[in-house]
Amino acid sequence: MAYNPLSQELQRKTIAITRLAALTSTLRPFPKSFRFASPKSSDNMSTTTATSAATTEQGDKPIEFYTASTPNGRKVSVFLEELKAAYGLQYNARRITLSKNEQKEEWFIKINPNGRIPAIVDNSNEGFKVFESAAILLYLASRYDKERKFSPYAIERYINETKRLYSVLEIRLNGREYLAGPGKGTYSIADINAFPWVNGHKTVTETLDNWPSVKVWVERIRAREQVQTGLKVPVSA
Repeated sequence: MAYNPLSQELQRKTIAITRLAALTSTLRPFPKSFRFASPKSSDNMSTTTATSAATTEQGDKPIEFYTASTPNGRKVSVFLEELKAAYGLQYNARRITLSKNEQKEEWFIKINPNGRIPAIVDNSNEGFKVFESAAILLYLASRYDKERKFSPYAIERYINETKRLYSVLEIRLNGREYLAGPGKGTYSIADINAFPWVNGHKTVTETLDNWPSVKVWVERIRAREQVQTGLKVPVSA
């Protein structure tokens, strides 16, 4: 039989898993010596004017916000302003000039390997970086909306949605070893794309016992020598 790629629906759902799981990504923080502003573009840095002061080791405000005048960027800027008004959260806003492909420059790729805005770096959390607008909103809500004024159900909703998508994978993997291909499937980039996010499931659910086919699939992928090596990149400092 000819090789059959994933259906468009399953592709869409595995991509959704990737985006939802960005909230719980275990990306490594920058070293404390890292400077977030591009030296040649420091004149583009704007500073918010809230009344309460906050200082960190890396900057004068907890959040470094990299953005442009786009709908996705404004999702984050609006929420940052709401958090500033409600809790006094301070941030620095850094304009990224899309017309000059500034988002593809090496210094920004270190913040977001996808080379897209928006992105944030949380100086108060050891330089933790977050990108994708939905992931940023959820991160800010979980860390800074302490009274749940703006997110009473959002985090629970997205965790439940991630679990629902695990169930989609469970249906696909029932009686199969891999996501794509005929019969029991063939190991492919479909598995490579979905595995890292499901492998980090402990930030959503302690075990995968409710999704036995997914659990076995994760163990099967994790057992590959190349996967074990890939999970160690980059090497810890």
